[in-house]
Amino acid sequence: MDHAKEPSPTRAWWSRDTVAVVTGANRGIGHSVAARLAEHGLTVVLTARDGERGEAAAAPLRDRGLPVVFRRLDVSDPASVAAFAAWLRDTVGGLDILVNNAAVSFNEIDTNSVEHAETVLNTNFYGTKLLTEALLPLFRRSPATSRILNISSQLGLLNKVRNPSLRRLLLDEETLTEGKIEAMVSQFLAQVKDGTWAENGWPKVWTDYAVSKLAVNAYTRVLARRLQSGGERVSVNCFCPGFTRTDMTKGWGKRTAEEVADFGARLALLPPGELPTGTFFKWRTPQLYSKL
Repeated sequence: MDHAKEPSPTRAWWSRDTVAVVTGANRGIGHSVAARLAEHGLTVVLTARDGERGEAAAAPLRDRGLPVVFRRLDVSDPASVAAFAAWLRDTVGGLDILVNNAAVSFNEIDTNSVEHAETVLNTNFYGTKLLTEALLPLFRRSPATSRILNISSQLGLLNKVRNPSLRRLLLDEETLTEGKIEAMVSQFLAQVKDGTWAENGWPKVWTDYAVSKLAVNAYTRVLARRLQSGGERVSVNCFCPGFTRTDMTKGWGKRTAEEVADFGARLALLPPGELPTGTFFKWRTPQLYSKL
């Protein structure tokens, strides 16, 4: 069942004043999502680590008359995140949608090195968490509900974890905390350093990337519960686009970044009454966390 129905213009809850921030948006899925949201009429803040590449990605969109602003942002750098949050607060006035797309992987399709595991985790998990927490006070919490969409991966699903104690930790949603998720990540990085990671039941494919997305998926659930219990009008969901033809996959994949962006934008723009929280969308299908 496809819960994400195509938003129609007559039902649009957003306007030009609605602000969407899309990270890692100088190319691939991030760039396509930024373009699609701007085409829907939102103001989009397109971010990238590299200033020249980011501006080069934003310029053609602006040339088409789309409301796109570029701002440099390295989610793995606390100073960059703090500077971006201050700029967003002082210049833009806040945001309504955050698409956490920035991510890295250093493996080829058929390799599984963990040489760059620390960089992968610092960007994909800690960077996502750092930016999200920095921007939470800036969400405008409109009646339409603010939204966070974390671009994730089924490589980080629970069924990829072969270590029973890790599975128990992640499945116990009542006691799962951000601290326990970070301890899991630290445990993995420690095992990478001492060379024991391969025998400890971590996901087998693109292990460092998979662990980063495992942590993002768990953090999404914990954050959704935290925001809901506090009465906050901010939803947070994960979206796995599947095997997509991007630079990260060296052009291999089942679908294009543009196809992914069409559906990703639909998720980000769901009508308030249809907007879930704490949900993992595996392509077009919402999954129960406990079944992952």
